[in-house]
Amino acid sequence: MAITAKKSKSPVASATSRPVSADELATLDLLYQQVQWLSAWTIHHANNIRPNEDGLKVGGHQASSASLAAIMCALYFKVLNPNDRIAVKPHASPVFHAIQYLLGRQSREQLEQFRALGGAQSYPSRTKDKDDVDFSTGSVGLGAAMTLFASLVQDHLLDKGVLAKEDAGRMISLLGDAELDEGNIYEALIEGYKHGLRNCWWVIDYNRQSLDAITSDRMFTRFHDIFETTGWKVITLKYGKLLQDAFTKPGGEALRAWIDECPNDLYSALTYKGGAAWRARLLADIGKKRGVKALLNGYDDKALGALMTNLGGHDLELLLETFLSIDSDQPHCFICYTVKGRGLPFEGHKDNHAGLMNPSQMADLQDRMNIPAGQEWVPFAGMPDKADALNKYLETVPFNQRSSGRKTAPVLPVPPKESFPCPADKATSTQVAFGKIMNALAKSETALADHIITTSPDVTVSTNLGGWVNQRGIYSREGHTDTFKEQQVLSPQIWQSATTGQHMELGIAENNLFLALAAMGLSGSLFGTRLMPVGTLYDPFINRGLDALNYACYQDSRFMLVATPSGITLAPEGGAHQSIHTPVIGMAQDKLVYFEPAYVDELSAIMRRGFEHMQKTDGDSIYLRLSTRVLEQVERPDDRWEEEMLVGGAYWQEQPEEGAELAIIYTGAVAPEAKAAFDSILEDVPGAGLMAVPSPDQVHKAWSKSIRDLGADNINEPCHIRQLLSRLSPNAKLVTVIDGAPTTLSWLGSVCGHRVMPLGIDRFGQSGSINELYREYRIGTDAIVDACASAFTAR
Repeated sequence: MAITAKKSKSPVASATSRPVSADELATLDLLYQQVQWLSAWTIHHANNIRPNEDGLKVGGHQASSASLAAIMCALYFKVLNPNDRIAVKPHASPVFHAIQYLLGRQSREQLEQFRALGGAQSYPSRTKDKDDVDFSTGSVGLGAAMTLFASLVQDHLLDKGVLAKEDAGRMISLLGDAELDEGNIYEALIEGYKHGLRNCWWVIDYNRQSLDAITSDRMFTRFHDIFETTGWKVITLKYGKLLQDAFTKPGGEALRAWIDECPNDLYSALTYKGGAAWRARLLADIGKKRGVKALLNGYDDKALGALMTNLGGHDLELLLETFLSIDSDQPHCFICYTVKGRGLPFEGHKDNHAGLMNPSQMADLQDRMNIPAGQEWVPFAGMPDKADALNKYLETVPFNQRSSGRKTAPVLPVPPKESFPCPADKATSTQVAFGKIMNALAKSETALADHIITTSPDVTVSTNLGGWVNQRGIYSREGHTDTFKEQQVLSPQIWQSATTGQHMELGIAENNLFLALAAMGLSGSLFGTRLMPVGTLYDPFINRGLDALNYACYQDSRFMLVATPSGITLAPEGGAHQSIHTPVIGMAQDKLVYFEPAYVDELSAIMRRGFEHMQKTDGDSIYLRLSTRVLEQVERPDDRWEEEMLVGGAYWQEQPEEGAELAIIYTGAVAPEAKAAFDSILEDVPGAGLMAVPSPDQVHKAWSKSIRDLGADNINEPCHIRQLLSRLSPNAKLVTVIDGAPTTLSWLGSVCGHRVMPLGIDRFGQSGSINELYREYRIGTDAIVDACASAFTAR
């Protein structure tokens, strides 16, 4: 509880007015008791009553749930409006489900199957839970930052005039204080400050305990400074009404000073030990100060324990006074002091994070709650005379008036192939072509273009988004003219910002990029207006934000991720800017489809189909791995390749003869080397084939599904890649090559049992020319030809 570094500048909440009547407060207290019971019982049932076939600990977080229960009850049962969106800290999932259950939005069956297949999830999930989860949480820190970016997206929609002011809400995160150790929190705070964040609340469950131990005393004032510096209003709810009243009595100031100087670990230990321990320590430390002994004698041990744990985050009246008094759209941070495990046998114990009440302790709690045996799941079973009144109250709760947090946005038409941009350059790179496609879309008067929003972590120009920004502008609530243009300084970039802009420029933090894309990609579901987000970054730095990318996909957000440049093809930049394993990331990441086109016509077709796929109910996000390498474009004899590529992810660029003995298979920018090697081996291996695989991910998914279907339903319909490879001899050899991890394509030998010679990059790159590096890392023409020869001689 110590505040030793310096006195906090932020206000400490205290009694000012009474926003709810005594009767309503009593009702809310009864609801709070029921939520405490249901959340604890749900976890207990999963661990001690439900059959456990594999013997694994089911788990749950009774202590973490108990510390946040009062805060969540105050919000859900009184403060929240239908348009508010909430990210609940992952370890309070049982409290969330209990509240939804009382509101009639969750089923008993789901609670009984908590942490079981098909039941309520361990952590709130938009895609897996049946009740109304606004934002998934799980990897700590990301849910909090998600609300910040959702608020920025809401402002963008308000400024576009597609979201009415009365339909806007607050973006609220309920987070544990240990989450504040996550670095992405502070990256997000900086970005929020730059964009004038508003209508965002973060409510911190300040129980001063992390998973392993007690949190540092020194950090309290630092949190205040950080939030205030980035434009937030910080309000501390430290003392409950009982403590505030005690402070007014003789000896009260000495008691307050002792609490403020008490180390966190000592306060937690005394909380666990109870009233007698509190009395002994207080008498030893401040008992000789005027009024203290008499003050303590006014409480028996039980009452003294209740007094010393009467912190602001557990006082419903104080919470309601504070939350309902906010009339500003300034972002607010509420630091709510709580006790981890409040009201449970292990409250305050440093090891209580994963602690579970044993059957005896649970029976004692059930007895205290007056819950009859067999009625554990019955709402208000311990207070049958009040059940009707409580249910009627719940029907009037403002938050309960929303039909669903999920809105439906209409599908945006995507221009057909004939009018979708496809640059006609004879020689170009996929990165440059991407920029030209986006520039052409920006100039078009289509619904798709009007709903695209782009973003990039300080690499807008170097990823060829400049043309789009010149046409559509940067989004800013304040607006700003292009000073260089005003000063007549020539520049190809027109950095003009306004509320109508369609590009959100971010700082160089990839976590923020993926969280922004996540929020943008959920705009249809959250706000009823679909956005089509396109985000660009350097391909190797996907790794920097990989957790946030996984988080975005887990929520089923839809966006187009354009990663460029990629691979050692970015030759002079050296190993730190070259990517190796990102293709494998693209293939392994659920709800993300990876493409790596070599040619402009492939890229155009993929983007067109990608914008359509992003909007499908069973769609995904799209990942394009592009290159700066300039390639001569190929002549196409017909359009058959395009449909095969879009449907199956691969096509024969040079179709082999039936029973051919060899095929070269490539992905991406090594296309010229693959074609040159193919031409050179035709004399020795006539009838060989050359296969392009612009989407190893799509090919692999279809093949894997065919295997699963075969095992489950005895279906034996060949997948696309099997149909393509079936032209080859059963003894044919495959040489695969990619400017990336060779595992991206090496699995192709398993489709029909062919021998594979996989070429790719499995070491960190270095500086050099493309030809030098291709020779060094064995993915050039000579290496491919050598691999073709070795395929026939190796044993």
